[in-house]
Amino acid sequence: MLLIHKQILYKIVLLLICTFIANISIANTTEEIKAYALFGQEGMPSAQDLNSIGSYSKGCLAGAEKLPETGKSWQVMRLSRNRNWGHQNTLKFVEQLSSFASSLNGWQGLYIGDISQPRGGPFKAGHISHQNGLDIDIWMLPAKTLKLNKMERETISSISVKASNQKNTNSFWTQQHRDILRSAAKNPLVDRIFITAVAKIDLCKITKIDRSWLQKLRPWYGHDTHFHVRLKCPKTSNNCVAQTPTTNKLSGDDFGCNETLNWWVTDHLKPKEPLTNAEKIKLKLKRTPRDFTMRDLPKLCESVINSQ
Repeated sequence: MLLIHKQILYKIVLLLICTFIANISIANTTEEIKAYALFGQEGMPSAQDLNSIGSYSKGCLAGAEKLPETGKSWQVMRLSRNRNWGHQNTLKFVEQLSSFASSLNGWQGLYIGDISQPRGGPFKAGHISHQNGLDIDIWMLPAKTLKLNKMERETISSISVKASNQKNTNSFWTQQHRDILRSAAKNPLVDRIFITAVAKIDLCKITKIDRSWLQKLRPWYGHDTHFHVRLKCPKTSNNCVAQTPTTNKLSGDDFGCNETLNWWVTDHLKPKEPLTNAEKIKLKLKRTPRDFTMRDLPKLCESVINSQ
């Protein structure tokens, strides 16, 4: 009888050990999977309270809300990407700015590009940021109709407002663009706006009074067909990481309308020296969000992925 009990005890212990090892193996496998693969396969938000977690380029989004594909004054573009999810502040901002845009001559509203995935997180391709539901891409193309079908939203492209010499705006740049950017920058929800340098140069030249909103406009590469609005961390999202330095510190007393802005249309356009071998190796070894696993993201992002 004692021998039988020992055999049963041995089997139980062996089963527990095997289960423990299996759980470790599964956990390690999950940790090694690229984060973009985990977040990219989620078609719906997590069943959690709304929370923007982590930073704009290393975070996720719990309890996301979906921006309707068509609203009173906007249409979401590239619906196949399923990137029209965000914090409720994001949806509120889109409603406010698009409503303003619809009051302008020739604009029915705004065409909205990428916001975030249903649970935020890194993308397989494209953006480095847009991970915590607080980034919005807005097309430069005037929304002359809000009746585009799904196919049209996949195939229509935006327009560039940068001239071919890369030093000035072109004929597509209008007073309406200026008004929309001013309205966006003055919105208290907004932290900063990434925009092509030539647009800010124009705005710096023509804005004579009430120039403080210009400090929120940050010149950046590849933002001539759209502008990228980044909202402040919501007061209710204690796990959200604000971007630093602040635009006040970056812009200084002149609101960024100085030689640092002119650099984009002078030295920046000069031919670049070829990278050295050391620089090439360093660039190749640099990790990006495409390399992230769950261990790179805030711990709370695990609950976002594991949530129903």
